[in-house]
Amino acid sequence: MASPTEQRVVYSAGLVQGIALVAFPAASTIFTDPSEYDLSNTQYGALFIPQVITAISAALLGAGLSGRIGTKRVYLVGLAANLVSMSLLLASSFVTDDQSLAYGLLLVATACLGVGFGFTVPALNTFTAAFNPAAVDRSVLVLNALLGLGTVLAPVFVAIFDGLGFWWGLPLTVGALLVVLLLVSSGLPLVVEPRAATTTGQRGIPRRFWVYAGFAVLYGICETINGNWSQLDMADLGASTTEAALALTAFWGMVTVGRVLFAAVQRTIAPRLTYHVLPFLLAGAFVVIALLPDDKPALGILAFGLAGLGCSALLPLTISFGQSELTSFSAAAAGGIIAFYQLGYGIAAFGTGPLLDGGTALSTVYAIAAGVAVAMGLWSFAVAARRPSSTGVPVQAA
Repeated sequence: MASPTEQRVVYSAGLVQGIALVAFPAASTIFTDPSEYDLSNTQYGALFIPQVITAISAALLGAGLSGRIGTKRVYLVGLAANLVSMSLLLASSFVTDDQSLAYGLLLVATACLGVGFGFTVPALNTFTAAFNPAAVDRSVLVLNALLGLGTVLAPVFVAIFDGLGFWWGLPLTVGALLVVLLLVSSGLPLVVEPRAATTTGQRGIPRRFWVYAGFAVLYGICETINGNWSQLDMADLGASTTEAALALTAFWGMVTVGRVLFAAVQRTIAPRLTYHVLPFLLAGAFVVIALLPDDKPALGILAFGLAGLGCSALLPLTISFGQSELTSFSAAAAGGIIAFYQLGYGIAAFGTGPLLDGGTALSTVYAIAAGVAVAMGLWSFAVAARRPSSTGVPVQAA
């Protein structure tokens, strides 16, 4: 039985991980500002390639490492990688006069962030489920709601610190919180029964897994078009730094609200119906974003909030459906889905930059994303084909 302190630390780590995860997208307008880093759109997009590679690798390796060295150590390594990432981001802010050096530091920083995400998030979900065996669904939901809250806070902190004249207060603050978490966590047992940290035997990858993997790639593209490019889109429309930050905050805020909402109504609205409807809602939001006028920043904030609602339950439900259907592959399936989600993240994070530098408008990119969301909606029928239409499943997220 875990102590209250252990549970509070795990929940706190989820919140801090959420802030760290969105630190780089939240600072997108600073990275492309000629008076700061002066990165091109392609350079900004390429920042996330190391993160994607290391996050995928860590997500796939994490389960095996947990079985060898223990979940606690994997978690601590993840926290340490996050701390290195924030330290490098902070250091880069003082060498922006040398773009090559600053950019190199940013690339290493995102690589470390990928390691932190890939190790820490699965470990936190494992701890939460193991510490609350009588209320797994509720506790996992709370953890991921807090992680979502962290993603909401990141752009808010950037806007606040930037307004005070030192945007780098964000990595400084997150780094300090990570040091506290490392010190406190190191002194706690954080013991997980072996059966809670390992997977059941499975020979090969089930064919059905690739259906889930394909959906995760499409979802990763759609989420990242919003999460990484919303602020630059708002800036192109003439919005202020604060208004651009509010758009990103609205997106992540509605992702979090939607997860809680759809978990609360799952006995009334079947998760399968939610799964089919949300991609088309997201497609509609993309169309609105593509048509945003230059002088309506408030409308842009609302549109990105609607996109957040459209994204909200899709990844959690994909994981829940996969773990429920692929029972002998459930834990590995969760890590695999996260890995393919990160692949979609990489496609959108890097692929958008060259398009913009080649003359494609962001409004056109969002119109293309609407088509991807429609494809995801059609794909949802293949994913949920074996799900009963009236029974609920827990809404979980990795």
